[in-house]
Amino acid sequence: MALVEFKGVVKRYETNISVNHLNLEITQGEIFGLLGPNGAGKSTTIHLLAGLLSLDGGEITLDGYSTAKNPLEVKRRLGLVPQELAIYPLLTARENVTFFARLYGLKGSLLKERVEEALEFTGLQKYAKDKPQSFSGGMKRRLNIACSIMHRPKLIIMDEPTVGIDPQSRNHILESVKKLNAMGSTIIYTSHYMEEVEAISTRIGIMDQGKLVAHGTKEELIQQAGLKERLMLECNRFTEEAAEEIRTHPRITFFQRREDSKLELVLQESQTYLQDILFILSKHGLALQKLTRVEPDLESLFLSMTGHTLRDGV
Repeated sequence: MALVEFKGVVKRYETNISVNHLNLEITQGEIFGLLGPNGAGKSTTIHLLAGLLSLDGGEITLDGYSTAKNPLEVKRRLGLVPQELAIYPLLTARENVTFFARLYGLKGSLLKERVEEALEFTGLQKYAKDKPQSFSGGMKRRLNIACSIMHRPKLIIMDEPTVGIDPQSRNHILESVKKLNAMGSTIIYTSHYMEEVEAISTRIGIMDQGKLVAHGTKEELIQQAGLKERLMLECNRFTEEAAEEIRTHPRITFFQRREDSKLELVLQESQTYLQDILFILSKHGLALQKLTRVEPDLESLFLSMTGHTLRDGV
């Protein structure tokens, strides 16, 4: 069942099209990782869904409600964890969460229950009386999350929630994302960190220049892109003659020499034709010291689909 639907969504800034006829469905219960370099349209897409920007074309619905026609119903079902911290440094952690809980209409015993629940979930209960101006970057990020989840939203949008924090806090946030999903929330997660998206996402979307280049599971995207496992061969050295003979082998679809002693290859039916490569090495008096198989990853997938790495321009 689709919880979120983008239908022909367009957003322009003068002559620049930031989101270019976006069509996408996000299923209830999934963690959807949204990847793209700066300027790809990720943040604009998120802001359109959250009702922070108006559409120039198309329609967005959340749980059947239109962001244009029923903005309050959409906001009631939505929790936004923005990239820029949205907390008040002079209020205590508990006061921050309470303030946002009241904005969502929570009152009385339910308000107190949900505030304490959010603080406990983010590991901030023992700091509830402290002001975030004394918090570390990671603690501020966790408070940012607490302020966005206390109303138990159907959809939680996390826009670069781990920027500039320590590894321990990053791991805490990633585990929190998985727990929130297990508790019933659908997650849209944007990041410049491939390993984060790869670790938590059930499905991935890749945006570039305002368009959705591809979306699906990691395995589906790799299959669509036609990526194969790479072989890393290491000898004490590679002669020019041996390297050239390997490079021109008819079943080699990718060849890159890395230093004098390493070659990176993609072979069609690698198991079958690997014997050919070993024969070439033997013929030139070279001994294979190390062979490593490298499965396609999100970095190589992104590069193949957009022509640049995720952090280009960051």
